[in-house]
Amino acid sequence: MALIETESLILKTYNLAEADKIVVLFTKDHGIVRGVAKGAKRLQSKFGSGLEPFSVVRVTYFEKEVVELVSIQKVELIRSYFRAASDPDFLAKFSYLSDILMALSPPHDPNATLYRMANACLDAADHDVGGLLPLGVYFELWLLRLNGLLPDWSRCGECRRVFDDTEVADLTSNFHLLCGRCSRSPASRGFDVQHRSIFSAVQRLSPADFASTVSLSAAHMTDMSAVLKRLLSHAIGREISTERAFGSGNSL
Repeated sequence: MALIETESLILKTYNLAEADKIVVLFTKDHGIVRGVAKGAKRLQSKFGSGLEPFSVVRVTYFEKEVVELVSIQKVELIRSYFRAASDPDFLAKFSYLSDILMALSPPHDPNATLYRMANACLDAADHDVGGLLPLGVYFELWLLRLNGLLPDWSRCGECRRVFDDTEVADLTSNFHLLCGRCSRSPASRGFDVQHRSIFSAVQRLSPADFASTVSLSAAHMTDMSAVLKRLLSHAIGREISTERAFGSGNSL
């Protein structure tokens, strides 16, 4: 039996029996960990408010090799998003993002970059809940990239030529982009310079800076999110449950 102490983001909690909870942790050092918090539902629980979803905590737990669920012993609150989580849009967005994070992250597989990205997106949303649409795109794109699932949309998938600024590429059924010379049919799902600008900006900016980039249109952002959701569904192997629609725009 090992006693582990690590920083963690609370992703979800589930009721277990009369007084206990199952807690899904995204830990900084050990990846996704699921554990039991005994007595967490009692009014005088030792965990207090430390098990609220989207709280950043220092957690201590016992882990046995042959037992899937760890035993959560102690939780110390580092940072909470209680105010932001009272907004239904924030709650819907990050519940959805937590679901796709759990679906694509193997248990006990640490990913420090992904952990920092998730926390940075929460921080940015806490300061500007109005930026949920771009922050969702940011999270979706980086989740795909860090899992090696993001195509290169800066150049043609066949001839490898970098796209011109005015060029509209064709998004194929296997999520690659083809230039006009390589496409075998008229572009039915056009990917223009605005879409490619979003793709590029996500990878060079912080979540807060990306969300405040006023030159990126909401319609193109919505289009990009629709494409990323299809990519995520393909990677997970099932249709993903999406949050309530944000913004407006035509899906690709």
